[in-house]
Order: sequence, then C-alpha cells, then structure tokens
Amino acid sequence: MAKPSHSNTIAGWREWIALPEAGVPWIKAKIDTGAKTSSLHAFDVEDAGKSVAFWVHPWQESVQDAARIELPVHDRRVVRSSSGHEEERIVVLMPVTLVGRTIDAELTLTNRDSMGFRMLIGREALRQGFVVDPSESFLGGRAPREIRLANRGR
Repeated sequence: MAKPSHSNTIAGWREWIALPEAGVPWIKAKIDTGAKTSSLHAFDVEDAGKSVAFWVHPWQESVQDAARIELPVHDRRVVRSSSGHEEERIVVLMPVTLVGRTIDAELTLTNRDSMGFRMLIGREALRQGFVVDPSESFLGGRAPREIRLANRGR
C-alpha cells in the first residue's frame, strides 16, 4: 500500500470524534493500535441482510442525543476480542472525523456496554495517515464542558 500523500496527523490514546453523516458531533473513542478493525457500540440492530439499521447512543449511560442510522452492510466478519471471545459482526462503512480530518472507516457493530468507550478506532482507520501519541489525550479538542456535564451519568 502506498504512503498517504498528506503528512501524518497525531492523535492521542483517546479522542472525541464525530460521525458527521449520522448527525453525531461528539462521541468518545479509544484509539487502539492493538485492534485491527474499528468498532461502534450499536443498539437495537435490525439486520435486513444487505442493509442494517441501528441506534447510536453517543453518551455513556445516557440515551440523550441518540441517532438512528441505516446503512448498507459492507461485510460480515468474525472478530476476536482481547479476551479471546469470537463474535460475528456486521461491518459498515462510515465517515469518521478524527482530530479534524474526516476519513472513511470500516466499523463493526457490537455491544460495548461493558467497555469504557462507545467507540474504538483500530489500525485499519489509523493507517490513513495517523500517528498515535500514547502520552496524549483529546488532541482534536473536547466536547464543550456544558455538553459533557449535561450527559454525565444520565
């Protein structure tokens, strides 16, 4: 694969990202170079074979600002978690804005209730010109404080 024509963008180990086509301006993501594929916490997944509809709740423990998304199914993959558990997941293509740059990313849909982040950005997305600095966080900025506080624990 050829190197990107743009310079690398530095991301921290966690970032606030956006899903612009889904109308989700803020969702906290873990940037994980140990994961191959990115994943998104999806609720009420309706698998129609060639298409899928699902809900995204961008805030931990809150249904505020929920967004319903319908997309074509890009692929189906067996994904192994860090604990060794295998799960078949639906894969969708979706634009993701990370540190001010919008890229197309493959996202697997899964239940991330037990995880600390609603989204995980893996190597396939990061190799589109990102370098991760594990000593940094939120290099792309944060959701405004009033929005973060209004959605904490609700």
